[in-house]
Amino acid sequence: MWSVFLSLSLFLQPNLAEEVMLLDTTETASELGWTTYPDTGWDEVSIRDDRGRLIRTFEVCHVNPNPRLQDNWLATPFLLRQSAPRIFVTLRFSVRDCSSLRSPSPSCRETLTLYYRQADSQREVERAWGGQTSNGEKDTREGWIKIDTIAADKSFSRVEPSLPNQYQPDRYQQINIKTRSFAPLTRAGFVLAIVDSGACVSLMGVSIFYRRCPSGNQNMAFFPATPSGAEPTALVPVDGMCVPHSQPQGGMIPRMHCNAEGDWIVPVGECICDEGFEPNHNNSACQGCQVGHFKAVPGSLPCSPCPANSRTSTEGSRMCECRSGFYRAPNDANDTACTGPPSAPLSLSWEYESGEGGVSLRWRPPLDTGGRREVWYTIVCRICPSASMLSPGVCSWCGEAVSYTPSQTRLQQTKVTLNNLLTRVTYLIQVQAINDVSALSPYPPQYASINFTTSQSVPSPVPMLHQLSRAADSITLSWPQPDRPNGDILEYQLRFYDKGTDDDNAVSVFTETNTVTINALAPGSIYAFQIRARNERGFGPYSPTVYFTTLPLEEHSMQIQNRLPLMVGSVMGGAAFLLVIAAVVIVFMFRRKRRESPYHNRLQRYINRGGVKYYVDPSTYEDPSEAVRDFAREIDPAHLKIEEVIGAAQFGEVSRGRYHPLSRREVQVAVKTLRWGVTDRERGVFLSEAGVLGQFDHPNVLKLEGVITRSPPDRIVTEFMENGPLDAFLRVCLGLHFP
Repeated sequence: MWSVFLSLSLFLQPNLAEEVMLLDTTETASELGWTTYPDTGWDEVSIRDDRGRLIRTFEVCHVNPNPRLQDNWLATPFLLRQSAPRIFVTLRFSVRDCSSLRSPSPSCRETLTLYYRQADSQREVERAWGGQTSNGEKDTREGWIKIDTIAADKSFSRVEPSLPNQYQPDRYQQINIKTRSFAPLTRAGFVLAIVDSGACVSLMGVSIFYRRCPSGNQNMAFFPATPSGAEPTALVPVDGMCVPHSQPQGGMIPRMHCNAEGDWIVPVGECICDEGFEPNHNNSACQGCQVGHFKAVPGSLPCSPCPANSRTSTEGSRMCECRSGFYRAPNDANDTACTGPPSAPLSLSWEYESGEGGVSLRWRPPLDTGGRREVWYTIVCRICPSASMLSPGVCSWCGEAVSYTPSQTRLQQTKVTLNNLLTRVTYLIQVQAINDVSALSPYPPQYASINFTTSQSVPSPVPMLHQLSRAADSITLSWPQPDRPNGDILEYQLRFYDKGTDDDNAVSVFTETNTVTINALAPGSIYAFQIRARNERGFGPYSPTVYFTTLPLEEHSMQIQNRLPLMVGSVMGGAAFLLVIAAVVIVFMFRRKRRESPYHNRLQRYINRGGVKYYVDPSTYEDPSEAVRDFAREIDPAHLKIEEVIGAAQFGEVSRGRYHPLSRREVQVAVKTLRWGVTDRERGVFLSEAGVLGQFDHPNVLKLEGVITRSPPDRIVTEFMENGPLDAFLRVCLGLHFP
């Protein structure tokens, strides 16, 4: 029979070992029935202990002059050792002093001897008791292992007569308590024997037990109950198991060591609570974070309240979710506060930038940064029809022509300069405030907006100079209009000088056209040329210097002979064209006198009467667009492909392209594009050209293919002239050959 003495606490405390009882005679009052040998040795009696309990005891007092006849064995039943490798025995006994005997004997003892024997069953023990020696006597010590001889520290000398089961206080005052252990045990069980060799002994209690380290939690790990080791100095290593919702710190399984006394010592490693869990009040378990709290990483620290603008809805949360309108950037940690986009910039203003003709914008940072440190700005530029029409829906993007200094996007400072702006154009500018979470919001960034209308400034530089032709004493040049004319170009100033001389000797030539012929030059010489344009505000800057060379005399004579047939044909063609123009002028003068005629009669005149087609002046229309609709064909922009810019006109660029309508073959065309920012009057003059050309169908008159007016920008599409404008071609020919 055995019992277990459990500690009152499940948690480990220093030196709180468990003693697992395998047998305890003080806990029973019934007959024990132990084995005795010889039968006349130990007697089992009942007495009362010092607490008045009735207990079973064993007594022996056989002092024999022959020591061989003094071995009195008392053996326990077969006991299972369970998993214990070492067993402890505690004896409570009293011994009578040998000198107090009536007939003292030299063979009297005041000691007891302990033996044990391992076995796998009670039957095996019984067979062992049946063994005989050669002389017919039992050899009781065979197969038994001596544990120790126990001497009494206290003894009594007088025996008071008493009734059966009567408490004898004198004996209990002289009780010896001795504990011994034996090991190692490797079989299923054992039997313990107490041998008297000539003493008067009263065995009042026998406790047989083993010690173990108790089960419990230490450092968030559960350790099972573990028997102490076989040796007194043994340390039994035991791996712990992390409590639910925890994990080994650093991946190392926690370990404790159980010593021989049944105490846990030398802890190694520990368990830490998982994400979303924290230690309870006594560090014995991990409990989920409460609502409104979180824990992002494993550890022994408690849960933390949710940071600003975030919350949790369940227990055991690893992170807090952002509230509506707040976000975490991709590089934000889960334990950081949720933030929002910034508010709009403040105090947006603009002013002209001195020197470059650009516009500078300035503003102050947003009042609310959304809880973040970083903020940058993006500039959005639109061109609007007028100062009264500023809706983004009716305004168009500025395009790539506008430049931004230092940048258009991710601008860190609160100032930006816009360059390459068109003149007399209304701009709508938005300054957006952006941070790292703006892209996560379903709403566009907050912005401040401002609008302004640019005034006229001087033209930008002429981008390039082309050499159309050269002779021994002359050079003919052409050039496109400046990229930003900033109004009407009134004239050009071309300055040139011999490369071998100083530029202080430069000669200037003024012209209102895009071509000029410089005469009276030295044959075979290199000349430097620069040009600039002038509008109502004045001259713009000069273009970069370019160099052209006149022909040597011998090459000039050879070119005249080769071009003679071409010159004759060109002059005749030019004369024919001038006759057509003269006829147009006459008709134009005739029609102006009858401008007061009703509009519904104009188109009636534009019919064939006897082979004659009458011309209608587009300027007689109140709206030039009506003349375009009457005499020009609107073409689909999808059928037009622009290949390259070949020059500049008064109101925009001239490009070469290809026009491929559905019912005709593809033809090469010239495309005039109306620039941004023109006035209504300038647009009317631009469209009147289409109104004039659309009324003619003659091989010597420039053919109008159509117009594009339904989608900006306005364009006029005509046939392509290989030799450029006719007037420029005639000037070249006349200047070269007919001085």
